[in-house]
Amino acid sequence: MATIVETPKPLTMADFKGRVDPDWCPGCGDFGVLAAVQKALVELQIPNHQIVTISGIGCSSNFPGFIETYGMHTLHGRSLPVATGVKMANHELTVLVTGGDGDGFGIGGNHFTHTIRKNVDLTYIVMDNQIYGLTTGQTSPTSRLGMKTKSAPYGNIEGPINPITMALAAGATFVARGFSGEQKHLTDLIRQAIQHRGFSFLDVFSPCVTYNKDNTFQWFRPRVKKLEENPAYDPTDWQAAIEKSTLWGEEIPIGKFFERTDLPALHEAEPVTQGGKTMLDYPLHIDPAVAQKFIDELM
Repeated sequence: MATIVETPKPLTMADFKGRVDPDWCPGCGDFGVLAAVQKALVELQIPNHQIVTISGIGCSSNFPGFIETYGMHTLHGRSLPVATGVKMANHELTVLVTGGDGDGFGIGGNHFTHTIRKNVDLTYIVMDNQIYGLTTGQTSPTSRLGMKTKSAPYGNIEGPINPITMALAAGATFVARGFSGEQKHLTDLIRQAIQHRGFSFLDVFSPCVTYNKDNTFQWFRPRVKKLEENPAYDPTDWQAAIEKSTLWGEEIPIGKFFERTDLPALHEAEPVTQGGKTMLDYPLHIDPAVAQKFIDELM
């Protein structure tokens, strides 16, 4: 009797639609980021159960509820260490980390630096709206100098950080910047970031249409210039990436700034997980009933 082998159906956008509808403000740039992530996963055909999405706190950090993967909504600024634990426990999983500029570069800034340094095999997507949106419009680490907000009514007196330069200086092995108004380009960057072995950082301009009246879609559109449109640009040249990262004003580069593939990811360098082993391959050394009770409490 012949054996019938069913061929899995190709994944579609509908397969990655979350069980909860996004509650972002109409027109928010985060809608574009969500769609780009879903499109990238469809292109890569990664099964839902092999993906984990981790977030911190903020408007953009509600992301795990809006996409059909495993997910964890963690503490403010603490998404990267939680994601590191997930990846080291089972490095066969595709681990995405999503958040905003306040969550990632403010309270989470120290984790940002050290997760880069360790080259953890994660894809970190920051929806950078240059404002604290969830708490209704305070100055964030990327707000421009002089920007008037609820927390700086006379104008921001603190210079903004440059996430791209920071990531390059800390040693990130994949560094890119996208714009939610450039959907196809953003999808391609996310796909490349997921495929990269090591820490992938993607800073995405994702305008807040409610509280940031300075850095709008209309403000960004004439200024963003794709690095890929310059055939002379070499994303393996770290010094060139640094120089491009400092441009801001009438020309703001987007695209892949830098990538290197010669460094091992953390799980490849760690002796316990070398040779293809995951932590799941080791005995738990605790009573199964105790472990199950702990899992039940979490669920």
